[in-house]
Amino acid sequence: MDLAEIFRVTRRRWYVLLPGLLLTAGLIAAVVMLVPVTYQSQSTVQLLNSQKATAAYDGNPFLSTQTSLTGMADSLARNLNSDGSVRELKSRGAGGKFEAKIADNAQGPLMWLTVTGTDKAAVLASDRILTTYAGERLKQFQEQQKVRPQAMIRLWPIVEPQPPVAQTKTRLQYMIMAGLGGLVLSLVAVFYVEARRRNRPAAPPEEPTRPVEAAEPVPTADTRVTAPRPMTEESVSEQTIALRTPPAWARSANRPATEPRTGRAATVVAPAAEPLDEESTHGQRSHTGQRDR
Repeated sequence: MDLAEIFRVTRRRWYVLLPGLLLTAGLIAAVVMLVPVTYQSQSTVQLLNSQKATAAYDGNPFLSTQTSLTGMADSLARNLNSDGSVRELKSRGAGGKFEAKIADNAQGPLMWLTVTGTDKAAVLASDRILTTYAGERLKQFQEQQKVRPQAMIRLWPIVEPQPPVAQTKTRLQYMIMAGLGGLVLSLVAVFYVEARRRNRPAAPPEEPTRPVEAAEPVPTADTRVTAPRPMTEESVSEQTIALRTPPAWARSANRPATEPRTGRAATVVAPAAEPLDEESTHGQRSHTGQRDR
């Protein structure tokens, strides 16, 4: 199936695709309303060597970057991510999600302190609290080990807490998932309806109903017996019946002598207005209603 066929099917089944698109738009709107925008603020701090260790460098701590400082940065990050530190930060008024880790691709003891939340102003304030707490926590570790102040490792903010930046990646991912899911479901519904309609046998076209013609009555033989009408009721055209005797010359010479000389009855029906042929009767005109005696 090519793109042209997909376009034809979707255009033909627009009444199925349209509700699906409206539902997809509703899902995207729900994601926008339910998934809030998150903000993130980040600061970068560096662990510096002690004053005693930098005496050989005229007190420049950036020239003395020992490997042990990176290990100390990892230990401090793990402590800041612990539940005890999170409770302490919240008791100080910080909120959101806290994260401390060694900076990516760092070539020294650099740490990222990150706070994420939905309130822009609260995120910035929380990141400042986290940065201050990280310096205090590093000092507490060394005090517990009774390290002299001149030999203590120091924490220096390289990048102060930055203004919160909107993080739209997660929200955008949910929106894309909702949009693609709704579109796929809409297309599946369109092609499902198309397949059902194609598999259904087409109904035969209805023929126009014709008016039922009444059957012609079959003529039946009249079995009634009609009584003969009296002579007085016969019309003039019917009173043309005449009985006549053929002439003597027309009789056969071979007729036996014993045969009685009785004439053969002949029935002639002719219209009353038509005169009888005198030549056929050889001058013997029959009268209507007269019989040979």
